[in-house]
Amino acid sequence: MDYSQTHKDLVKGCLDNDRKAQFELYKQYSQAMYNICLRMVNNEMEAEDILQQSFMDVFSKIHMFKFESSIGAWIKRIVINNSINFLKKKKLQLTELNEQVSSVKIEEVETSSLNIQVVKDAVHELPEGYRVVFNLYAFEGYDHKEIGAILGVTEATSKSQYSRAKRKLKEIIQNDFVEQY
Repeated sequence: MDYSQTHKDLVKGCLDNDRKAQFELYKQYSQAMYNICLRMVNNEMEAEDILQQSFMDVFSKIHMFKFESSIGAWIKRIVINNSINFLKKKKLQLTELNEQVSSVKIEEVETSSLNIQVVKDAVHELPEGYRVVFNLYAFEGYDHKEIGAILGVTEATSKSQYSRAKRKLKEIIQNDFVEQY
């Protein structure tokens, strides 16, 4: 059985409230979706709560899935929206850009000597606003216009937050590197 047919069968099973189909869909996507939640909120218990709520939404709204994208992309969108809504409820603070801020050239972080865990740890240390924009742009593939629409900020604010996140990330990594040696 091919991949797309398997997913269609799972969706159809979920539409029929088949617990086995729901469990299989959860099993296939829960770990990846949990990782998204964790990157967004930076707290294991909150990420678990968001994941649980997201799958409750998936199963209650599965009738709205129209096979226009993959089921994984549809679930991911629900997870990201729930993560963002959670952060908004915590009063996510993003600093609005002054319209006349000049562009700042940011040196890229030298990644050849870094391992992935160092980068992950550094991302977790970013302030919440920076971390959310950084994750949406760098890991989830949204552009700044989309991020602005999702977060209710301007495209310029999203770009500013991303730029500041990169700068702060570089600072965190460099400080951690200096402390190690």
